[in-house]
Amino acid sequence: MSNGIDNHTALPKGRDILFLSLGVVGIGTSGPVIARSTMPVPSLIFWRNLGGALCMAPFAWRKREWRTAQQRRAIGLSALAGVLLAFHFIGFFIAMRMTSVAAGTALTAMQPIFTALYLRFRGHEIPRRAWIGMFIAFLSVLLITGVDLRISYRSFVGDLAALVGAALAAGYVLVGSRAQKSVSTSTYTSVCYFVCSLTALPIALLLRCDLFHFSLAQWLLVVALIGGAQLLGHTMFNLSLKRVSPAVVSLIVFFEVPVSAILAFWWLGQHPASGIIPGIIGLLLGCGIFIVKAQSEPAQS
Repeated sequence: MSNGIDNHTALPKGRDILFLSLGVVGIGTSGPVIARSTMPVPSLIFWRNLGGALCMAPFAWRKREWRTAQQRRAIGLSALAGVLLAFHFIGFFIAMRMTSVAAGTALTAMQPIFTALYLRFRGHEIPRRAWIGMFIAFLSVLLITGVDLRISYRSFVGDLAALVGAALAAGYVLVGSRAQKSVSTSTYTSVCYFVCSLTALPIALLLRCDLFHFSLAQWLLVVALIGGAQLLGHTMFNLSLKRVSPAVVSLIVFFEVPVSAILAFWWLGQHPASGIIPGIIGLLLGCGIFIVKAQSEPAQS
């Protein structure tokens, strides 16, 4: 019998439901915090991931998972995931600064569509009728970006950055799933987050971004990102990747959208443009249909 990682339509069970629920809340705080921060994007990515790596490193050190060739290959995959994560963050952070939190997180929620496309390209089976949900989601993306283009070019660029971030997030989840077949989540996240921070550092230096001179309020936002989005969010999702398909984990991520939208409304006073709201609803509906169809119908090649 295939496990959850091989069965791309199997929903999470047991403790993974708790991990993924906590993960949704964690990453749901990310958009509003990033939108509130004024720290340069590469600097914020560097500190957020360095903090996450330092928090996970003591747990990884105790396991010493670098002794076998298989573990070293997994560490290499973890490093690759860190590079993908860095560029995902660049796209997502730019989106949070240039478009609304609601639109940006909704477009980033296209991650499961990119994941499914990759899995299908690799020969995995995705239920035929599940593609209906993907098509609805795609039309919804066109609606959101079309409305934002009419509102401002800046918002439209933010939308495109979110879409690129979604594709990179899919790659990050897929590579992370492979890496964690041979090493623990603590080892994987320590390497992944550290490499992510190292990837952002030269970008920050090249762009002459300040790395140190920020107010206490800005540092507190970094701490909030580390504790919420990084540890409670990404790390909980990574824990589930050891047992749950990356396609399903990516689908769960779309629940971030209402969490972020509610927080942005409450904390930042952001009201999505009326034309964007149908697009967000359609995007959630499309991802929802994908889940339902994937569960109710046997996979076909």
